[in-house]
Amino acid sequence: MWNVMNFLCLLIMVACVLVLYIRVSIAVDSISVSQSINGSKTLVSQSGMFELGFFSPDDVKAKFLEWPQRFNIICGISRGLMYLHQDSRLRIIHRDLKASNVLLDENLSPKISDFGMARIFGGNQIQGNTNRVVGTYGYMAPEYAVDGLFSVKSDVFSFGILVLEVICGRRNRGLYHADDNLNLVGHVWAMWKEGKALELIDSKIKESCIELEVLRCLHVSLLCVQQYPEDRPTMASVILMLGSEMELVEPKEPGFVSKNVSAEGDSRSNQKETSSTNEVTISLLEAR
Repeated sequence: MWNVMNFLCLLIMVACVLVLYIRVSIAVDSISVSQSINGSKTLVSQSGMFELGFFSPDDVKAKFLEWPQRFNIICGISRGLMYLHQDSRLRIIHRDLKASNVLLDENLSPKISDFGMARIFGGNQIQGNTNRVVGTYGYMAPEYAVDGLFSVKSDVFSFGILVLEVICGRRNRGLYHADDNLNLVGHVWAMWKEGKALELIDSKIKESCIELEVLRCLHVSLLCVQQYPEDRPTMASVILMLGSEMELVEPKEPGFVSKNVSAEGDSRSNQKETSSTNEVTISLLEAR
């Protein structure tokens, strides 16, 4: 009898995930955010199996996503994550939130997609751990990439990275200071401390952006990528901070700066299996 009950509970959980997946990921004609913010946009069919080049980066349409659209995308993703973490019947940790897993519909409304690596928390569970770390380096929270610990706060960290990419129009995995080998997070942190945050804004949106709004989004994103999970806000707090003029606390230093090395140079990453549909890299994750 107990086995039957467990099996029924499992079926209910699977059904909930399928319904949620359909609800948040299906769009008639969708555009990957990662391709949109980098100027090379691709239309994706409903099945997700066919891609059609839309225009080249040097086309006049390269300013496709102006600041109002990007801000709407940031706010839409935050609401979607809050639903997964708080409003859904079962708490869901995405574990692989990144630009290429957010689709835009014909109205440029964001849809979180690809729940293949998601975990479901039941009851009062707020944290889990695993020996099999899956996801995409560059978006993983420090405690997840290093120790296999994941929670709603690991999704918050990924959201912070994504916001930085949307604002700066750059990928986190690139190196932006040749001497320091800083990734995007390290570069943003350095510029923030020097009072040069406005220089981080993507040149394509400088004419359309509201500087105070962009700076607030940068501030919130830095709060999201702090090293320790307890320092990061919940998605409900993120939504409140983005939609109000409340005073924000000063962010603490981000979790780590990455240096590109060979896989042999990272013994910890060799101990864990890592996977993703795309954009996989192996990096030495160094605490600061």
